[in-house]
Amino acid sequence: MTPAQHWAQAFAKFSPAVRTVGRAAIARLRTRMPGAVEFIYDNYNALVLGFGGSERPSEAIFSIVFYPRWVTLGFIEGAELADPTGRLKGSGSQFRHIRIEGASTFDEPVVRALIDQSIERSGFRFIKSRRRKMVLRAVSRKQRPRRPRA
Repeated sequence: MTPAQHWAQAFAKFSPAVRTVGRAAIARLRTRMPGAVEFIYDNYNALVLGFGGSERPSEAIFSIVFYPRWVTLGFIEGAELADPTGRLKGSGSQFRHIRIEGASTFDEPVVRALIDQSIERSGFRFIKSRRRKMVLRAVSRKQRPRRPRA
């Protein structure tokens, strides 16, 4: 199975509402980061699609994290970003995140500024002529349900 096939199969397990928000988030990052390498982590708690400028996971910039009830945009080096409005959530030494409500989340000036800051700090240049690449990094044998319990 190719990484894209695995992604499609794993993504299909989520509710239509989560998939709608997720598709919007993926489209926005793909537009902003043409030719990015996309890392798939099909973990126990969540499905993750990371975005970076190379195949090295340590150089990832963002992750879109899919949970049964919501989707988040993760900033891998979020603790280092200027965030005067406090939009970023989390208290870890590096990672910060924003809950994505829909495509409109990406239209918020503060979110656009945080994305721009992260890309600039990464040092990568994303070029429209470069093809994106998906890489399957990890799949957990045991996984929590991908849809909320009724």
